[in-house]
Amino acid sequence: MLTSREELDAELGEAARAWLDAALAEAADDAARPQTAADDAARSDAAADGAARSGAAADASRTAASPYASPSWELRYAAAGRHCGQRHADSVRLLLLVEARAPLASVTRLYDQGTAAERRAVLLTLHLLDLGDTALPLVEDALRANDTRLVAAAVGPYAADHLAPHAWRHAVLKCLFTEVPVTAVARLADRARGDTELARMLTDFAAERTAAGRPVPEDLRTALALTAPAGHPAPPTAAPAPTEES
Repeated sequence: MLTSREELDAELGEAARAWLDAALAEAADDAARPQTAADDAARSDAAADGAARSGAAADASRTAASPYASPSWELRYAAAGRHCGQRHADSVRLLLLVEARAPLASVTRLYDQGTAAERRAVLLTLHLLDLGDTALPLVEDALRANDTRLVAAAVGPYAADHLAPHAWRHAVLKCLFTEVPVTAVARLADRARGDTELARMLTDFAAERTAAGRPVPEDLRTALALTAPAGHPAPPTAAPAPTEES
């Protein structure tokens, strides 16, 4: 559960509040700093690179990003849990990213060099930043992972807005495979409605599990029901797997 700045001020101790004030001031200073032509070129290159990268090529090109270009608030981002507590770390990191109006170069660097918790905070904040679809490689990377915390964060509002239909359908299936609740999928009802291809994929998955004698997850039935066009019944799933008593 993310916490607002007002709630953080009420819950953090004096030292943690002072640290957060300083961290946000550094982020705001960086956001207000006039960008040089070199900065603009670097960020444009990073945006173009981020939009084009995927798979192994993405890993190689991300490694090439220079760590020496990091502004001071990025160091604060990594230290948020130590100074404000792990319970508030996601919220503090979100505030830093938003206050800094973090560009693609920063979110990519923080994701690539971060822990799982730091990566999750990046994913949770993407929809609040002015990045267009340039951060999709980060979402795609998280969806290839088996860390359910990253998968759940990757299917948030940013994915709902920017993932192409084919990739989004596979993201829904990834949630089912990894037992991430489909409630984590932002705008699931909107994007699933009338999606016959998603319905086919879910029905096939249900049939495979039934044939293997495994139960069909209730979340699959929930997602499948949402694929029906407005005013039409949901397509049926495969029959439930037999139990020992039957």
